[in-house]
Amino acid sequence: MLAREDEQLREFIAARRGPMLRSAFLLCGDAHEAEDLVQTALVRVVLAGRRLDRIDNIEAYTRRVLMSVFISSRRRRWRREHPHEVLPDRAAVSHGDPELGLAVRTALAAVAPRQRAVLVLRFWEDLSVDETARILGVSAGTVKSQSARGLATLRAALGDALPAEGIRVAVAEEARL
Repeated sequence: MLAREDEQLREFIAARRGPMLRSAFLLCGDAHEAEDLVQTALVRVVLAGRRLDRIDNIEAYTRRVLMSVFISSRRRRWRREHPHEVLPDRAAVSHGDPELGLAVRTALAAVAPRQRAVLVLRFWEDLSVDETARILGVSAGTVKSQSARGLATLRAALGDALPAEGIRVAVAEEARL
Protein backbone atom coordinates (compact mmCIF):
# COMPACT_ATOMS: atom_id res chain seq x y z
CA MET A 1 0.00 0.00 0.00
CA LEU A 2 2.76 2.43 0.95
CA ALA A 3 4.73 1.74 -2.24
CA ARG A 4 1.65 2.54 -4.35
CA GLU A 5 1.14 5.87 -2.55
CA ASP A 6 4.83 6.70 -3.04
CA GLU A 7 4.52 5.94 -6.76
CA GLN A 8 1.42 8.16 -7.05
CA LEU A 9 3.28 10.97 -5.31
CA ARG A 10 6.28 10.55 -7.66
CA GLU A 11 3.96 10.68 -10.69
CA PHE A 12 2.23 13.78 -9.35
CA ILE A 13 5.55 15.54 -8.76
CA ALA A 14 6.83 14.59 -12.21
CA ALA A 15 3.66 15.96 -13.83
CA ARG A 16 3.48 19.21 -11.80
CA ARG A 17 7.16 20.19 -11.58
CA GLY A 18 7.24 22.03 -14.94
CA PRO A 19 4.11 24.12 -14.33
CA MET A 20 5.33 24.86 -10.80
CA LEU A 21 8.66 26.11 -12.17
CA ARG A 22 6.89 28.46 -14.57
CA SER A 23 4.69 29.82 -11.77
CA ALA A 24 7.67 30.19 -9.44
CA PHE A 25 9.59 32.03 -12.16
CA LEU A 26 6.74 34.51 -12.51
CA LEU A 27 6.75 35.02 -8.77
CA CYS A 28 10.46 35.65 -8.30
CA GLY A 29 11.78 36.50 -11.79
CA ASP A 30 14.89 34.33 -11.48
CA ALA A 31 15.20 30.80 -12.88
CA HIS A 32 17.58 29.58 -10.17
CA GLU A 33 15.52 30.99 -7.35
CA ALA A 34 12.40 29.48 -8.98
CA GLU A 35 14.08 26.08 -8.91
CA ASP A 36 14.92 26.58 -5.23
CA LEU A 37 11.33 27.58 -4.44
CA VAL A 38 9.93 24.55 -6.25
CA GLN A 39 12.44 22.22 -4.63
CA THR A 40 11.62 23.52 -1.16
CA ALA A 41 7.87 23.27 -1.85
CA LEU A 42 8.18 19.72 -3.16
CA VAL A 43 10.24 18.66 -0.16
CA ARG A 44 7.47 19.95 2.09
CA VAL A 45 4.86 18.10 0.03
CA VAL A 46 6.85 14.86 0.24
CA LEU A 47 7.33 15.29 3.99
CA ALA A 48 3.60 15.81 4.27
CA GLY A 49 3.15 12.55 2.35
CA ARG A 50 2.28 10.78 5.57
CA ARG A 51 -0.76 13.04 5.87
CA LEU A 52 -1.83 12.87 2.23
CA ASP A 53 -4.86 10.80 3.15
CA ARG A 54 -6.09 13.85 5.09
CA ILE A 55 -5.40 16.29 2.22
CA ASP A 56 -8.44 16.69 -0.04
CA ASN A 57 -6.68 18.15 -3.07
CA ILE A 58 -2.95 17.51 -3.43
CA GLU A 59 -2.63 19.98 -6.31
CA ALA A 60 -4.19 22.83 -4.34
CA TYR A 61 -2.05 21.88 -1.34
CA THR A 62 1.08 21.98 -3.50
CA ARG A 63 0.18 25.41 -4.90
CA ARG A 64 -0.43 26.73 -1.41
CA VAL A 65 2.92 25.41 -0.22
CA LEU A 66 4.67 27.05 -3.21
CA MET A 67 3.00 30.41 -2.47
CA SER A 68 3.89 30.13 1.23
CA VAL A 69 7.51 29.31 0.42
CA PHE A 70 7.69 32.31 -1.94
CA ILE A 71 6.10 34.75 0.51
CA SER A 72 8.34 33.60 3.37
CA SER A 73 11.41 33.89 1.15
CA ARG A 74 10.57 37.58 0.72
CA ARG A 75 10.45 38.13 4.47
CA ARG A 76 14.12 37.26 4.90
CA ARG A 77 16.41 40.22 5.16
CA TRP A 78 19.37 38.45 3.62
CA ARG A 79 19.09 37.49 -0.03
CA ARG A 80 21.45 35.22 -1.85
CA GLU A 81 24.19 36.73 -3.92
CA HIS A 82 23.92 36.29 -7.65
CA PRO A 83 27.52 35.98 -8.83
CA HIS A 84 28.22 35.63 -12.52
CA GLU A 85 31.73 34.32 -12.85
CA VAL A 86 31.38 33.42 -16.51
CA LEU A 87 28.97 35.19 -18.84
CA PRO A 88 27.33 33.22 -21.65
CA ASP A 89 28.84 33.55 -25.13
CA ARG A 90 25.51 34.28 -26.77
CA ALA A 91 22.06 35.36 -25.79
CA ALA A 92 19.37 32.80 -25.05
CA VAL A 93 16.90 32.07 -27.83
CA SER A 94 13.66 33.96 -27.28
CA HIS A 95 10.33 32.82 -28.64
CA GLY A 96 8.49 36.03 -27.81
CA ASP A 97 9.05 39.76 -27.76
CA PRO A 98 12.16 40.25 -25.60
CA GLU A 99 11.30 43.87 -24.80
CA LEU A 100 7.84 42.85 -23.63
CA GLY A 101 9.36 40.04 -21.56
CA LEU A 102 11.75 42.43 -19.87
CA ALA A 103 8.96 44.94 -19.25
CA VAL A 104 6.73 42.28 -17.67
CA ARG A 105 9.53 40.89 -15.47
CA THR A 106 10.39 44.38 -14.31
CA ALA A 107 6.74 45.18 -13.66
CA LEU A 108 6.19 41.93 -11.74
CA ALA A 109 9.20 42.73 -9.58
CA ALA A 110 7.48 46.01 -8.59
CA VAL A 111 4.42 44.13 -7.29
CA ALA A 112 4.34 43.18 -3.60
CA PRO A 113 4.89 39.45 -2.96
CA ARG A 114 1.33 38.64 -1.81
CA GLN A 115 -0.16 40.59 -4.73
CA ARG A 116 2.23 38.83 -7.10
CA ALA A 117 1.13 35.47 -5.67
CA VAL A 118 -2.51 36.42 -6.32
CA LEU A 119 -1.74 37.57 -9.87
CA VAL A 120 0.16 34.41 -10.72
CA LEU A 121 -2.57 32.16 -9.33
CA ARG A 122 -5.39 34.14 -10.95
CA PHE A 123 -3.91 34.96 -14.35
CA TRP A 124 -1.15 32.41 -14.94
CA GLU A 125 -2.64 29.39 -13.16
CA ASP A 126 -6.10 30.60 -14.29
CA LEU A 127 -7.72 29.86 -10.93
CA SER A 128 -10.96 31.36 -9.73
CA VAL A 129 -11.15 33.89 -6.92
CA ASP A 130 -12.42 31.21 -4.53
CA GLU A 131 -9.67 28.72 -5.46
CA THR A 132 -7.02 31.40 -5.05
CA ALA A 133 -8.46 32.40 -1.67
CA ARG A 134 -8.45 28.78 -0.52
CA ILE A 135 -4.84 28.24 -1.59
CA LEU A 136 -3.58 31.43 0.07
CA GLY A 137 -5.76 31.03 3.14
CA VAL A 138 -7.46 34.40 2.74
CA SER A 139 -10.96 35.61 1.95
CA ALA A 140 -12.31 36.07 -1.58
CA GLY A 141 -12.51 39.82 -0.90
CA THR A 142 -8.81 39.89 -0.06
CA VAL A 143 -8.02 38.11 -3.33
CA LYS A 144 -10.09 40.67 -5.25
CA SER A 145 -8.48 43.65 -3.55
CA GLN A 146 -4.94 42.22 -3.85
CA SER A 147 -5.63 41.45 -7.52
CA ALA A 148 -6.88 44.97 -8.18
CA ARG A 149 -3.89 46.54 -6.40
CA GLY A 150 -1.45 44.22 -8.13
CA LEU A 151 -2.93 44.95 -11.55
CA ALA A 152 -2.81 48.67 -10.83
CA THR A 153 0.88 48.37 -9.91
CA LEU A 154 1.51 46.34 -13.09
CA ARG A 155 -0.27 48.91 -15.24
CA ALA A 156 1.68 51.74 -13.64
CA ALA A 157 4.99 49.89 -14.05
CA LEU A 158 4.25 48.92 -17.65
CA GLY A 159 3.09 52.39 -18.63
CA ASP A 160 2.56 52.56 -22.38
CA ALA A 161 4.37 49.27 -23.05
CA LEU A 162 1.12 47.32 -22.97
CA PRO A 163 -2.61 48.02 -23.25
CA ALA A 164 -4.55 47.32 -20.03
CA GLU A 165 -6.36 44.25 -21.42
CA GLY A 166 -3.05 42.76 -22.55
CA ILE A 167 -1.60 42.29 -19.05
CA ARG A 168 -3.02 38.78 -18.66
CA VAL A 169 -1.65 37.76 -22.06
CA ALA A 170 1.73 39.34 -21.31
CA VAL A 171 2.09 37.59 -17.95
CA ALA A 172 1.24 34.24 -19.54
CA GLU A 173 3.56 34.88 -22.49
CA GLU A 174 6.42 35.94 -20.22
CA ALA A 175 6.18 32.68 -18.28
CA ARG A 176 6.66 30.74 -21.50
CA LEU A 177 9.91 32.61 -22.39
